Amino acid sequence: MIGIKLFADGADLNDMIKAYSIVDGFTTNPTLMRKAGITNYEEFAKNVLNVIQDKPISFEVFSDDLESMEKEARHIAKWGDNVYVKIPVTNALKVSTAPLIKKLSEEGIKLNVTAILTLEQVDVVVEALSKKTPSIISVFAGRIADTGINPEYIMRLASAKIMRFKNIELLWASTREVLNILQAKGCGVDIITVTPEILKKLPMLGQDLDELSLETVRMFYRDAKSVGYKIL
Repeated sequence: MIGIKLFADGADLNDMIKAYSIVDGFTTNPTLMRKAGITNYEEFAKNVLNVIQDKPISFEVFSDDLESMEKEARHIAKWGDNVYVKIPVTNALKVSTAPLIKKLSEEGIKLNVTAILTLEQVDVVVEALSKKTPSIISVFAGRIADTGINPEYIMRLASAKIMRFKNIELLWASTREVLNILQAKGCGVDIITVTPEILKKLPMLGQDLDELSLETVRMFYRDAKSVGYKIL
């Protein structure tokens, strides 16, 4: 209906279950897991996969050297046919992971290459990925916007670079607001991540602004009255 795939972004199993009937897939990352209080990564992943078996879900490697990343990636890939292994575009020392991406992708391991913010990084990843194995390129459009740069230009060009490859999908990551869904769709993006907070706002999509104004006024009035605020 919206015209773009929605992937729920989070690390709370209850939220994932609630989102299941609405979204097309799921993503996680170490930061979200830490915030959710997860201490056993594999146990969490297995619990999720017991419930979510027929929609794509991404789990990320944690190591910072390519050799350890490869071992973790191969282990994660065995968790399920719907699993995509998240590999950052570089490690913490800015060493490109392109050789590892190429190796794993050519062997048929589904990847979600993450933490991408530049078109140069998109080019490197597109070059490295197999043109047969399903894969996702996650560009952090929200973080680009946080720097004061409009991400739409970058996302349009990224889409143009990727669209000729049927097995590679472009993902708009770090979504900030419902408007981003329409922006991503307009840029030709395949997937956008949505947090539980944004999912709750989806019914507002296309809402009449006069009606929303009235709802806002009523909210202010109701809240002031419930507390008993008085001026005179």
